[in-house]
Amino acid sequence: MNRFLAIVEREMRKFFRSPVLMIMSMMLPIVQLVILGHAMGGHVQGARVALVDEDHGPQAVKVKEAFDAVAVNIATFTAVPYNDEFTAREAVRTGKVDAAVIIPPQFSRRVYSKDAPRIGMVIDNSDQVLSNAIVGEMQSLVDALNQPVIEDRVVKQIALRVVEIYPYVQYMKYLLAGSIALAMYISVMIGGGMLYIDDKARGVHEGYLVTPISKLELVMGLNAAGAIKAVMSGISLTVIGSLMAGLGTIFNVWAVLNLFLLIVGTSIAFNGMMFLMMVRVDDPLVPRAMFGVLNTLLFFPSGAISPVAAFPKWLRTIAIFDPFTYAVHGLKAILLKDGGFVAIKGDLLFLFAFGLGTLLLATPLFKRTL
Repeated sequence: MNRFLAIVEREMRKFFRSPVLMIMSMMLPIVQLVILGHAMGGHVQGARVALVDEDHGPQAVKVKEAFDAVAVNIATFTAVPYNDEFTAREAVRTGKVDAAVIIPPQFSRRVYSKDAPRIGMVIDNSDQVLSNAIVGEMQSLVDALNQPVIEDRVVKQIALRVVEIYPYVQYMKYLLAGSIALAMYISVMIGGGMLYIDDKARGVHEGYLVTPISKLELVMGLNAAGAIKAVMSGISLTVIGSLMAGLGTIFNVWAVLNLFLLIVGTSIAFNGMMFLMMVRVDDPLVPRAMFGVLNTLLFFPSGAISPVAAFPKWLRTIAIFDPFTYAVHGLKAILLKDGGFVAIKGDLLFLFAFGLGTLLLATPLFKRTL
């Protein structure tokens, strides 16, 4: 134990001499949480929609009043008056407006005679997020116009009632679990994998080889130090991110204990995976080249940014063996759903088994000689 703890102490002393390293390892996840949390999860506002009124009847006035109501309240889009359909379509094509709504001639007459009244819409669909928001809001507007003035006393249509079991989850809250896991991954990559390879390149590693320390003690010592760094990073981002996202989970004692178990399990899994990949690497440029590839391959299919069900089968297969998947699932279960230990026991089992399994595989591969 003394030799094992000496390795841990040496690695931690080196780490604390450079606090900037830990700060920088958390900067990317925090910046990602703030920017993506607002950019992708926010409600679309301020879109410009051209409005061409070729009818000028009372029903066209109702449509324009509905436009004004949208602009004043949720502000998804604002109406820009245009005189003719051709000019409005050209404005959409050239990017002056995001969409154009055309109220055709005889629209009011068709509404009163129930003769298939239609409103035309031309939209720039190069941006799917913006176009879907505009179409969705326009559909709601049309549905409201279709409501009868006097409702039928007997319901004649099938209705769907949706019950949401959780309060509204903002995208920043949804993204927090992935940001915590990403911070731990970066900490392991920078404070573990890269430092280990750099030590080997500088010759520091040779000092271990002239001591009676066994391979198992070396592997466990280096990984224990890396796990401590990752745990510190995970705890820091959990607290900072929860406060930024407005989550009160960190004030619940049992939730904090579950989060701590997840953070420890994730740190062991990430360290074991990274050490297994780096155990035979000697070139310090290799981990730097692998960083972006591994980040993309492991982080995005994990469900951190979008649901795993949205990916093709081959990416879902990767997600099954990806420790990120279980870390993100477990963190969401506690942070967003307050699921308790029952909700994360499967994630904990995988993370600890994966971490210990990769460390046991890495131990015989570790070279005790130069």
